[in-house]
Amino acid sequence: MAETGRSRDTAVNRWLLVGAGLLLQFSIGAVYAWSVFGKALQEAGPWELSKVQATLPFETTIAMIFVGTFVGGRLQDRRGPRVVALAGGLIYAVGIVLASLTRGSEDLWLLIATYGVVSGFGLGVAYIVPIAMLQKWFPDKTGLITGLAVGGFGFGAVLTSPVASWLIDADPDQPTKAFLWLGLAYLAMSLAGAALFRNPPEGYVVPGHEPAGSEEGGSTAKEYTAGEALRTPQWYLLTAILTLNVATGIALISQAAGSAEGIAGYSTGAAATIVGVLAIFNGAGRIVWAAASDRVGRMPSFATMLTLQGVCLLLLPHTGNAALFFVLAAVVYLCYGGAFGTMPATAGDFFGVKNAGAIYGLMLIGWSLGGVLGPVVISALLGDGEPDYTLGYTTVGVIALASVALTLVTKVPRARRAG
Repeated sequence: MAETGRSRDTAVNRWLLVGAGLLLQFSIGAVYAWSVFGKALQEAGPWELSKVQATLPFETTIAMIFVGTFVGGRLQDRRGPRVVALAGGLIYAVGIVLASLTRGSEDLWLLIATYGVVSGFGLGVAYIVPIAMLQKWFPDKTGLITGLAVGGFGFGAVLTSPVASWLIDADPDQPTKAFLWLGLAYLAMSLAGAALFRNPPEGYVVPGHEPAGSEEGGSTAKEYTAGEALRTPQWYLLTAILTLNVATGIALISQAAGSAEGIAGYSTGAAATIVGVLAIFNGAGRIVWAAASDRVGRMPSFATMLTLQGVCLLLLPHTGNAALFFVLAAVVYLCYGGAFGTMPATAGDFFGVKNAGAIYGLMLIGWSLGGVLGPVVISALLGDGEPDYTLGYTTVGVIALASVALTLVTKVPRARRAG
């Protein structure tokens, strides 16, 4: 009876940790509301940035994520998840608060340094922790739990976009003032969530769960180290798939507010609201696609995500209908988020779960590469005058469709195949 009670208590505790992880991810996922700030920085008198300049802080943030995940993924093995997540959340919030000190185009370098470098590094440190920690607590639900672990990140812009728009409207000439209150809110949420983090106790097992590789005949598949994974072509193929999926989706995300106005005729306020609502699909995609990949397979899921994004982006600039624009954008957001929910479990399938945190942490260089590539390409193609949405989104859509070929040649390493 005592063991039954202990198992029930553990089950409750591990789901409480999911909630704590979601709270942390929700605060750092607010980065996806950047298009609201990017548009305001192009219009505010003291700023009047070009489209390319207005994407630089966001691009820098995404580029710094890999540095943070690389450091955070290793520190948590030595220091534990709580202290690393607390440090990441603190650094992220400090960077946002410091960004509120910028006042005009001459401070663009400071905005890039604070919002981009500092908060981007803190974001990466915090982001990788719940993914690695929750996989240890949920060896029986790998696909679902990795989707949930990053789901909160995708939902981060849901409330942030309209709140940021409201704060910006209070002083439209100084949109960066909004970062002060947002940074303080992020600090409170991230610290509250991270304070509950902990690894499972030594010898922790889930009742009724058979560890991977222990079933039928007792054969065990190879558990790759990070160094061994880096010596396989599969690691580079998976990273390329992640990079291209990120670049495709984030091209729209970085221009979502302006595209909603320019293509479908949304008002400024409605466009900001749409950005927040679309973030729901970013978050939902992480859960939906991760769960779906457990049933239909990882590579078929990635092939479908890239195909859907490509088709939707080809159609997007040719619709002036607000409802159709929303549907097409929602599918892109859903598939963009899906890659982040599905790839951690894919890394586990290909290289084993023992070192999946370190291996996937390295693989997140694809997030940084795609996060820089997508906004740069779409900004350059749209131009600084009247945006050429047809050229921009058609080019990105074709890239997405061409990327499907990678999913057809990417196979699980022989040492990991059953039988």
